[in-house]
Amino acid sequence: MRRESFDHGFSALAWEKAKQEALVVMTLRARTGNPITYSDLVAQIKAVRMEPHDTRLAHFLGEISTEEHEAGRPLITALVVHKHDLQPGKGFLELAMSLGFSFVDEVQFWSDQILLLQRQWR
Repeated sequence: MRRESFDHGFSALAWEKAKQEALVVMTLRARTGNPITYSDLVAQIKAVRMEPHDTRLAHFLGEISTEEHEAGRPLITALVVHKHDLQPGKGFLELAMSLGFSFVDEVQFWSDQILLLQRQWR
């Protein structure tokens, strides 16, 4: 979930570089539609250090998906899932609603985003 005026504690340059690193990882995954766990994603980000349960990670992913949405692309963070159930976090769905998406079936919405990502990045 993206929060306005959130102080993540990293330099703006490092934060933006980390977002680019994460975006590269996620776009490679988007080509096949294969999700990535929070822990696997943060392990591949070198510009900043965050843990999978870090509160900053939700904001980080929210910024990335918001920017992708504003560019007319699907919510790329649909690919980031919990290790224990391979489902996205509630922050993903909250962000989607805040961006104007409406849905009845959360799993179907998430699945549709994965399909859209595959088409976008194939």
